[in-house]
Amino acid sequence: MRNATTAAPALPHLTEPFDALEEAFRLGVRSYLQELLELEVTEALGRLRHGRQPDAKGYRHGRRERTLVGRFGRVTLDVPRARLQGEDGRMCEHRSALLPRYRRLTVAALSLIASAYLAGVNTRRVRRALGALFGGAVSKDSVSRAWRQVQTDFEAWNRRPLADEPIVRLILDGTVVRLRLDRKATTMSVLVVMGVRADGQKVLLALQTMAGESQAAWREVLDDLVGRGLRVPQLLIIDGGKGLEAALAGLWPSVPVQRCTVHKHRNLLAHAPRKLHAEIGADYTDMIYAKTVAEVKAKRRAFLRKWKLKCRAVADSLEEAGDRLFTFLRYPETQWRSIRTTNAIERLHEEFKRRIKTQCLLPCAQSASMLFWGLLASGQIALRKVDGWQSLAQPPAPLDLAA
Repeated sequence: MRNATTAAPALPHLTEPFDALEEAFRLGVRSYLQELLELEVTEALGRLRHGRQPDAKGYRHGRRERTLVGRFGRVTLDVPRARLQGEDGRMCEHRSALLPRYRRLTVAALSLIASAYLAGVNTRRVRRALGALFGGAVSKDSVSRAWRQVQTDFEAWNRRPLADEPIVRLILDGTVVRLRLDRKATTMSVLVVMGVRADGQKVLLALQTMAGESQAAWREVLDDLVGRGLRVPQLLIIDGGKGLEAALAGLWPSVPVQRCTVHKHRNLLAHAPRKLHAEIGADYTDMIYAKTVAEVKAKRRAFLRKWKLKCRAVADSLEEAGDRLFTFLRYPETQWRSIRTTNAIERLHEEFKRRIKTQCLLPCAQSASMLFWGLLASGQIALRKVDGWQSLAQPPAPLDLAA
């Protein structure tokens, strides 16, 4: 009788058998790198390994073993050593430009580790997932080094000049994240500014983690953009936060503003009992997504008449936004979809939060902004052109909702 407790055989794709092709490839890489290191020392000394030359610049003195990890896996190299005579006549150790000191991972390997981390895989899982590929050479320090490189790139991106960016529109929104601050769990806001170029291409301009979405916080972000040369935009698309509106009014009071229609929809529902939500949503959607300017105006008047009688708070919330909720009507109809909402940033928020689900708390304030930026920088999220970009050059038309 067969023993029921017998362990099941290991699955072939989960075991690590000898792979002749992989081994041949790794040996080929090792041989090639070894040859390059030898040529580098030969060029530095000005003579072959056993060559004789009266005016030699130095001499070889043995080898040392170095381990290098790349996308090709882990290889062990015998790095030739040499002593060279400097301009001052003193002898010094030769430093390889191909394989710098303390280099254990190639740039490609660091990029692979960082990409895995940016995809939402925490440090422990990165080590487990890439350990087999890299022969167990991925340590916690390796992940930290990869993350420090991301930090360096992020800081350079955050300081880049913007004077040459042909930005015509700004989309501004924020999202709340949980992170560790002074060894305590807390919530902070990541303030996001996205620009639209004259050719319609969306581009991320700024990311800053702040204590909230106050006027002062948003003004700090905007002042930094202006200081780096950002031009005055032709249109602002915002979520409707009071702090953001006040900051923009103080900086660019004459620039048209479009309030996000999706955020306003949520506001309306928050002012009514749940039993009225479906009816409010139907009336609001019918108004916002009407086909023509005349239809939108007529349905706005009808919405206000109905809800002033049925639920005054809903009508008051709609009137609070004023004409800024309907700024999109001033532009060609092909652009309405891209102007009505801040959905371009909302999608980034969703992707960002989906990736940080594996981490209960982000380690620090800056890591939230860096992780958000890294999703774009690593190509995991692509930004496309806005709808109706072909007509971006057309000036806005005047709008009178009372007519």
